[in-house]
Amino acid sequence: MSKEGFTTQRVHADRRLNSPEHGGVHSSTSNSVLFEFKDAQGIIDAFQGKKAAHVYSRSSSPSVAALQNMVTDMEQGLASLCFATGMSAISSALLALVKSGDHLIVSQYLFGNTRSFFSSLLDLGIEIDFVDVSNIDDVANTRRDNTVAVYTETVANPVTQVADLSGIGEFCEKHDLLFMVDNTMTPPPLLIAKSWKASLVFTSLTKYVGGHGNALGGAVIDTGLFDWTRFANIKPAYQVADTAQWGITQIKKRGLRDLGGTLSPEAASQISIGMETMGLRMAKACENALSLASFLDNHDKIKHVYYPGLKAHPQHTVASQQMPKGYGAILSIELVNGADPVAFY
Repeated sequence: MSKEGFTTQRVHADRRLNSPEHGGVHSSTSNSVLFEFKDAQGIIDAFQGKKAAHVYSRSSSPSVAALQNMVTDMEQGLASLCFATGMSAISSALLALVKSGDHLIVSQYLFGNTRSFFSSLLDLGIEIDFVDVSNIDDVANTRRDNTVAVYTETVANPVTQVADLSGIGEFCEKHDLLFMVDNTMTPPPLLIAKSWKASLVFTSLTKYVGGHGNALGGAVIDTGLFDWTRFANIKPAYQVADTAQWGITQIKKRGLRDLGGTLSPEAASQISIGMETMGLRMAKACENALSLASFLDNHDKIKHVYYPGLKAHPQHTVASQQMPKGYGAILSIELVNGADPVAFY
């Protein structure tokens, strides 16, 4: 384990992981859609997956590959794929991995667009139970013979319910289930989802990772903890020699390549540079959120403040265990009866 702090690791990640040309400290932005091969056999081997190479930038490009290496390193994972948005990462991965007749256990506390997507999966014949993920018994009691995965956010947007990641991780490990965790609201260094036995980690790169509101992006990270040989939905075409790569290979081929939610090289470069200040920004954002939550908690126009850092929060103890470096920067409030939210703002 490196003795360097999170920020130092991020500042040097691009240079160390990707060896930018000409001694650069940042990888260059590569806008090429097509890539040259010296002979026909080279492109055949690339298309058949016998060697790693960029063929067509819908599936991969040097700029996006550099960012993926950095995201994988940050989440301490096995491999990553980046997408045009966080929703593209979620939808592409789920559509690549699940099929009609499968059953999913999903948090009832979800970002609105994510909830909408899971509702669309119901129309495709995928069975879903929406449960209280802060209560492991609710999760466990919903398992069926055809259950293949559990999906949750670490801290829900916007009312900040906190999932029992420890309990769910143990449950999924026991029953060979994929544990899918959306870590957008509590990214590293606040929370390493792999530490709680997550199989796949999702994140919006738009929010805290990029951090400057100038680039959309999303990612899915395979932590390397799940045994894909025990997952019945991997197609024979994607059962490559390295069994640990089965999941990310199928997501890349059926999700990224076929659905086309490609991250642009320009956005990848912007996000890569934004990552360098991520630790500093997250620390300050958490500090500000706790101060604001404490202030609003004593405001005469506020009926309730929802923030895991407040001791009155129902999952404050769990949040403290799972996020010892900070509670995230999202909070929400409930005004007293009769208060005008427009006037309050």
